[in-house]
Parts: sequence; C-alpha cells; structure tokens
Amino acid sequence: MRGQQEKENERTLNQNESRPGGGMVSHQGGTMEKDLESNCTPQMERKTLTAPAPFADETSCLCQAPHEKLTIAQARLGTPVDRPVRVYADGIFDLFHSGHARALMQAKTLFPNSYLLVGVCSDDLTHKFKGFTVMNEAERYEALRHCRYVDEVIRDAPWTLTPEFLEKHKIDFVAHDDIPYSSAGSDDIYKHIKEAGMFVPTQRTEGISTSDIITRIVRDYDVYARRNLQRGYTAKELNVSFINEKKYRFQNQVDKMKEKVKNVEERSKEFVNRVEEKSHDLIQKWEEKSREFIGNFLELFGPDGAWKQMFQERSNRMLHALSPKQSPVSSPTRSRSPSRSPSPTFLWLPHKPSPPFSPKAASASMSSMSEGDEDEK
Repeated sequence: MRGQQEKENERTLNQNESRPGGGMVSHQGGTMEKDLESNCTPQMERKTLTAPAPFADETSCLCQAPHEKLTIAQARLGTPVDRPVRVYADGIFDLFHSGHARALMQAKTLFPNSYLLVGVCSDDLTHKFKGFTVMNEAERYEALRHCRYVDEVIRDAPWTLTPEFLEKHKIDFVAHDDIPYSSAGSDDIYKHIKEAGMFVPTQRTEGISTSDIITRIVRDYDVYARRNLQRGYTAKELNVSFINEKKYRFQNQVDKMKEKVKNVEERSKEFVNRVEEKSHDLIQKWEEKSREFIGNFLELFGPDGAWKQMFQERSNRMLHALSPKQSPVSSPTRSRSPSRSPSPTFLWLPHKPSPPFSPKAASASMSSMSEGDEDEK
C-alpha cells in the first residue's frame, strides 16, 4: 500500500512539473530542461497544487510547433486535442481579493481544456496610468503565483496588448469583464482584441474591489491607526502626528477601562444570578422542611395525634392507680339452714390505711353498706 501511494505521488509530481514548450521544471531549483526536438511535446495542464505557478520568463516558451488559430466554438468543444487552449487575463491585482480570484476562475473554466496565463503590470505602468498601489509589484506577482487557477504569471505585462506580445506567448483568447476599459487615451483598450474575435467576457463580482477595500480603510482611519498603535507600531511608521498619537493612546486607555467595567458588570450579573438561584433553592428547601415539620407536629400534637393518645393512656393509668377497685364486704348470699347461726360480718382492720377519698370510692362504700344492711335483715 505504501509503495502504491509513493508511485501515485511521483506520477502527480511529474504531471505538475510539465510546462509549455516541452520543458520540465525541476521541483527544487525551478530550472528548465529544454526539449531539443524541432516540435514540442504536448503541453500538460496542471492537475495538482504542490508548487506556485512559474513565471513566463522562467519557462522560456520556445515552442516551434505551428500554433493554429482557434475560434471560440472550436475551443468550447475541447479542440485541439494535442494542446490546451491558452487563455490570457491581465490586471493590477492590488490587495488580491475574492473578486480577483473569481474572475480568474471564470477565465480558467471558459473551455474544457485551458491553460491560464496571467499578466501583471509593473509599478511604473500602474502608477502612470492608474494610480498608486498599496502592494508593490513583487508582492502582487507573488499573490498571483499562489492562486489555484493560475498556470503561469507574466511579469511586467504591457498596458495595451500588441500582436507581437500575443504571438510571443501563443495566446488564443483574452478574458476580461465586458465593461469598456478606458485608459491611455483609448476608450477601450480591448477594442482591437474584440474585433479580432479573441475576447471572452467574464463577470465582475459585486460588492468587492480594491477601491472598496481602500475606501473602508480611509473611512475608518482612526480605528485602524489606534489598532496598529496598540499592536506596537510607532507613530512615525503610521505617519501620525504627536497630538493624534496621544489622542489615540488615550482613547485606547478609555476603551480598556470600558472593557474592564463591562467585564466587571458581566461578572456581577453572573454573581447575582448565582445568588438568586441559590436563594431560590434555599427557599424551596425551607418550604419543604417547614411542611415536613408542621406535618410531624400535627401528627404528634393534633386532635388525633399520638401525644393525646399517650396522655390519655397515662392519665387512665394514674386514675386507676389512685382509685383501684375494692373487694366486696361480704361473701355471696347462701341459703341458710334454720340450725345455723348467721355469719359474722367482717370489719376493716384498723392498721390498714384507708384509701384516699374520692367520689367513686364513696359511692362504692355506700353501696356495700346498703348490701350489708339487707343481709342483716
């Protein structure tokens, strides 16, 4: 499995190193191995992205094969088979952004088999005909080299395309948006390309452009100046006066204080929320405990509680202990024979203590006395 993966990587690298003109770009030094044959080998399209796109002067395209002129209809059919359609797109590409990338993507996918060359104008031409740039030419060249749709970068591209330039780089079609581009004393610098049938239009991406990005920076200049001062840039590097530097630094300190106050407020809110949650929990627990306490109290001391029953049992025991049941004064009545004399009555012994007086005891004694009288009679 490992050997198969290494072979696949080697095959991919060989495809990626194939360049126009029959030369092979070495992966380490970027030099060319020239093809000495009169006719060049078929040009290969880049399939993978393992290295930046080469510069045109490094490829030294010396292809001697006849370069037949194609129509747009033929190119859309994928002909010719032996070589890709060479599409050219040019521009300034300052502050390279998604709008640039989308335009190059459209140029790359115009035809089934295409090879995209991108021309980038130098600083001298750009400053002369368009204006000052944020990025210098070397930075703009490098930005284009690392775009996935670009197969080759042409440095110091001409402002107006000449037949000699088109022939030198074997360009089949030129891709650009269809809006007339007036510059260098011309109403449309692509007019002669359109008349020759070599122009293929692309669509602009709305809402994003280099001018829009610069406008944002200028509009929010104070914000970005304060941001860079806070990140360690000096006032001299930012071209900021002494007074503005102090003002920006003071504003940064104020913002820091505001941030601290905001953090404290957020923390205090969190603390209050936690206290409220805990207080709700405590109140709920207190209510549960209070209900449980009240229930236990009623169960113990209520009208039918255990305490009342226990109290009644104890009071009954005390009453029973204080006034026990007395034994009868005489024995049960028997039938008397005439010969026998009546049995003598039993008296209470004087040494026994008399029970305490109570109504029940009094009534019991009175009843016993009445029964004794009846027996005597």
